Amino acid sequence: MAVNVKTISDDELFYGHKACAGCGGSLAVRIALKILGRRSVAVLPAGCMSAVGFNFPQLSFANNAIISTFAGTASMMTGIQAGLKALGKTDFQVVGFAGDGGTADIGIQALSGAIDRNDDILYICYDNEAYMNTGIQKSSLTPFGARTTTTPVGSVIKGNLHNKKNMFEIVAAHGITYAATASIGYLPDFMKKVEKAASIRGTKYIHIIAPCPTGWGIKTEDCVEIAKEVVDCGLWYLAEFENGEYKLNRKIKEFSDVATYIKKQGRFKHLSDEDIQLIEASRDKKWNYLNKYFN
Repeated sequence: MAVNVKTISDDELFYGHKACAGCGGSLAVRIALKILGRRSVAVLPAGCMSAVGFNFPQLSFANNAIISTFAGTASMMTGIQAGLKALGKTDFQVVGFAGDGGTADIGIQALSGAIDRNDDILYICYDNEAYMNTGIQKSSLTPFGARTTTTPVGSVIKGNLHNKKNMFEIVAAHGITYAATASIGYLPDFMKKVEKAASIRGTKYIHIIAPCPTGWGIKTEDCVEIAKEVVDCGLWYLAEFENGEYKLNRKIKEFSDVATYIKKQGRFKHLSDEDIQLIEASRDKKWNYLNKYFN
C-alpha cells in the first residue's frame, strides 16, 4: 500500500527530542522513520539530530539508532548493513541522517565510497544550509548572500560569496542506483521518495531542504511555508535520478517572487535589489539547464 498523508503510520519513532521549535530537520527524520518503520537502523553523525535525539539518559528513537563519527556516516552504515547481512537478517533498512556539512563537506568521501560499492543503504541529507548545531557556520551548501557566523556582513563583503554546491548532481554523477531531491514543504513528494528508495536495493540518496528557523531568521510557524516557497520561486527543485536519467518531479511554468522569499529571512536582510537580481539570474541559468537535460 502506497504511503500518503492518510495511510502513514501513527507509530512515532522519533519523539520527545529537544530540537528547536519549527525545526525542519526533525520533521524530515520523523516522517522518514514513520515510513521506514521499526525494522530500520538509523545512523546519525555529529549534528543537530544527534544532539537533540541522544540526550543522556533519554533516547528519542524508538528504533535502533547510533551516533557515528562526523565523517563516517556512510562507512558506519556500510558496516551495520554488512553485519546484519552476516547474521542472516534481511528484512531491515539501514538509514543515515546527516546535515549539509556532514554530507557535502566532512562526509562526502565515505558517501562516495559507499556509492562506489553500491552498498544497500539509504542516505538522507537534511539540508539546513549551514552548520547549525555548532553555531551557524557556512557549509558548502550555504546559498549565495547568506549571513552566517563565518560569512558575516560588513562594508566590503556581504555574506557568503559562493553558490550552493550541486550535491544531488555530484551524487548522481557516481552512477548511483537512486537519488532524489525533496523539501519539507512538499511532504507527500518526500514520503513517496522514501518509500520508493526503501524498495530499491543498492545505495540510495535523498537530499531534502529543511529550514532552520534559528539560522535562517524566520518565524517558527513559517518553516514549512518557507520550504515550499524555495521550490516555488525556483531556488530549489524536486527531481529524481534513476537508471542513468534525470527527471523533474515538479515543473514550474511561472516562478513565485524570489524577493518575497528572500526578504522573509533574517540571514538575507542585508541584500540589495541588485543582489537579488544576481540570485534570480543564477536561478534562470540553472533552470535553463534543468529544462534541457531533465525529463
